[in-house]
Amino acid sequence: MHAGRPTFQVVLTVKERYTLMRWARRRRTRRALAQRARIVLACAAGKTNCSIGITAGVTRQTVGRWRRRFVHGRLQGLLDVPRPGAPRKITDAQVERVVRLTRAAATRRHMRWSTRAMARRCGLSQTAVCRIWRAWRRQ
Repeated sequence: MHAGRPTFQVVLTVKERYTLMRWARRRRTRRALAQRARIVLACAAGKTNCSIGITAGVTRQTVGRWRRRFVHGRLQGLLDVPRPGAPRKITDAQVERVVRLTRAAATRRHMRWSTRAMARRCGLSQTAVCRIWRAWRRQ
């Protein structure tokens, strides 16, 4: 008999197994989500937290956490929860507009935006335009 907390049994539906396998194998999936998917797939295969932890390079507590979160929240339980803090003030559409205008100017020969001119054109602050350009590696 084992001492300690009982482990949750993971039983997957066909759709969940397909989604987890896709998350684990896709190149564009974030590394953390791919690792969580591999952990849950190993749990469904009946492996112990210790053996999964050794294979995945994490602690058995981490395996237990993702096993528990999957059982309680299914696939949604593996996704990142929103972090605390102020919500974003710059929308994705605004960022896309800055990047689109910057790229359009790059195709023209002598056209180049300054941060101030771009900020006036898009209704943002100069600092916001600088941050967007830095994030997108634009100048």
